[in-house]
Order: sequence, then C-alpha cells, then structure tokens
Amino acid sequence: MDNLKISAAPSIRRLPSYLYIIRNMQREGEEYISGTAIAQELNLVSVQVRKDLSITGIKGHPKKGYPIEPLIGAIEHFLGWDSLQDAALVGVGNLGSALLGYQGFQLHGLNIAAAFDANPKKIGTTVHGIKIMNAKTMDIQIRNFGLKIAILTVPSTEAQNAADTLVSAGIEGIWNFTSVKPKVPDRVVVQNEDLSSGFALLCIKMRNR
Repeated sequence: MDNLKISAAPSIRRLPSYLYIIRNMQREGEEYISGTAIAQELNLVSVQVRKDLSITGIKGHPKKGYPIEPLIGAIEHFLGWDSLQDAALVGVGNLGSALLGYQGFQLHGLNIAAAFDANPKKIGTTVHGIKIMNAKTMDIQIRNFGLKIAILTVPSTEAQNAADTLVSAGIEGIWNFTSVKPKVPDRVVVQNEDLSSGFALLCIKMRNR
C-alpha cells in the first residue's frame, strides 16, 4: 500500500459503506447523489464525505452532486475492486465456511478460488461449491493457481505455521481473522481483523449510549 492509501486509511474504511448507499440509489434510478445524502445515511458530516470521496479523484457538480455511475467506477478503481482477484482460504471451520458462502465478495473484486484444511473429514468435501483441499498440499496448489491473496481462518495455534507456508508459496497479502498477528517479511501485507475488539467497541457504545 502506498503512502497515500496508508494516510487515508480512515477514509478507505468508509468507502465501502458509501459504495453500498450509492449502488442502492443507482438501483432506484437516480443519476446523481450528493455528499449530504450519503452523510445523512451514515450520520456523518457532508464535509467528511466529500473529503473521503476526493481521494478517488472524482469531482461533484454544483447543485447536482456526483454522477452515480462514474462515482461507482472511481471508488471501485481506487479500491482495486474493478478487477477480480482470486484468493485462497485457509481453515474451513465455522468462520471459514461462512466466508466461503458470502456472495458479497464478488462485488468487492474478491473470488475465493481455493480452500484448504487439515481435517481429514473435510478434505475432499465441498463447501458452498468449493472443494476443500489438503493443507499439506497448500504450497504447491497456491503456486499452481497463481494466488497472491490468502484469507487466514485457522485456529490461533496454527496461525504462524500457516502464514509461513503462505509466504513460501508466494502469497503477498494475508487477510488474518485469527487472534494471532503472524510475523511475515516486509514484502507481505497483513490485514488483521480482531473480532473481539469489534465486539468490545460494540459493548462500550451500548453502555454509553
């Protein structure tokens, strides 16, 4: 990720929510949408929305707002969602299975092309149309598929070993859903998703509402 995208991380996190609203407006037949309309849907201020959208390079029209079709294209291109990227999922437990069944990934430019697990009872079975392969063959299979992204949903005790294998197989980005932050070379990008932290924030917000 370049310096611009690193510094714009808070804005980047909001862009998918904007995209959801904009697509809904498109389905309703609207051709333009204002920053104010997006802000109202998300309880934000319109200045923040316009600032966030500016990082995509798009500009709005006075009194009209943003043209919806080009706006969708600008957001998708900025996020890299305008071209489909194949990924591997490692660890087909409850969370891994749920992610395999999530259809929304396709809208975000992500296609889970391969899934791996170490459980003999799961190997060879099919989950949401994807055949589960033996984790022992992961290195070879990932190279064969030419994959560069992996989703890590293994038990935390296996996270580092799995990450090591992914790195050796040529994976360049890991979306990590385990509670362990794996150590990887600087050339590999890791995005850690801490579900417990998200739940902690929910609890605090409910307590302080």
